[in-house]
Amino acid sequence: MPMAYKVRTATLPLLPKGSRDIKILHFSDLHLTPNKKREIADIKSFIDLSPDLVISTGDFLAHKDAVKTVVGALGQLLELPGLFVFGSNDYYAPQFKNPFSYLRKDNGERKLGNKLPWQSLQKQLVKRGWQDLNHNKVKLKVNGVVIEARGTDDAHLELDDYRKVEGKVSKAADLAIGVTHAPYERVIAAMAQDKLDLIFAGHTHGGQIRLPWIGGSKSLTTNCDLENWRSRGVTKVNDEPWLNVSAGMGMSPFAPIRFACPPEVSLITLSA
Repeated sequence: MPMAYKVRTATLPLLPKGSRDIKILHFSDLHLTPNKKREIADIKSFIDLSPDLVISTGDFLAHKDAVKTVVGALGQLLELPGLFVFGSNDYYAPQFKNPFSYLRKDNGERKLGNKLPWQSLQKQLVKRGWQDLNHNKVKLKVNGVVIEARGTDDAHLELDDYRKVEGKVSKAADLAIGVTHAPYERVIAAMAQDKLDLIFAGHTHGGQIRLPWIGGSKSLTTNCDLENWRSRGVTKVNDEPWLNVSAGMGMSPFAPIRFACPPEVSLITLSA
C-alpha cells in the first residue's frame, strides 16, 4: 500500500564539528480514532525512515478510546529515543466549529469537548521510554551529541508557562531544542530569549486548505498568531531559533478536508 503522506525534509548545520548526523522524525496532529485503518498503517511506516530521535508535538487523540490505537500505531518508534508534548485535542475531544471561523482573528474563546484520557496516554508513552516535555527540561545523548530539550504545555488553551523551564542552556549541551504544540509568538520569543537552536511545533495543519500560488501554495491561516507563511516547514526570522512546523497527519473529524496540503511528517537532518 503506497504512503498517503509526504515526507518533508531539511538539513540544518547545527552540530559541533566532527559530529555524526542526527535524523529527527517530527510528527504532529495525528487526531486518531480507533477506526482509521489507513492512517494507522501510515504511522506504522514511519519507522522505515530510520530516525535517530522522534519528536511529537501533540494532538495524538480525537476519541476517548484512541489511546490503545495510538500506542499500537507508534509501534517500533517507541523503542527509539522520543520526546512529546500535548495539544488541546489530547485533553478535550474535538467539537464542530464553523470552518470560516479559522480565517478570523483569534478571540481566545475555546469550545471544549468531553475530556479525553490524556493521563493514560502520558503513562503509556513514558512507560515505553519517551520523555514528557510538557513544562519539563531534559538532557539526552543521541549519536554522541548532548541535547538539552525543553517544552511547554499547549499554548492554544493558554496552558503554557515558559517560566517553568526558562533559563540559560547548559554549557554541557551541544544543542538546545524547544518543543511546543501551538507555535504562538510568545513561546517562540521566550525560547529565543534563552538562545535555543531549534524549535518544533505543530497545530497549524499547514493551513489545511491552501490556495495554489506561484511556486507552490499559500496558507490562509495558522490558527494562532504565527504568520501564515510559516504555517509549515522550516523557517527562520532574524536571530530567532530555526522553527519547524509540521503540517500534521490528521484532521478534526468535523473538518476532514485538506486541499493543496497533504498529510506530512518532517525528517530533519542535523549536521556539523
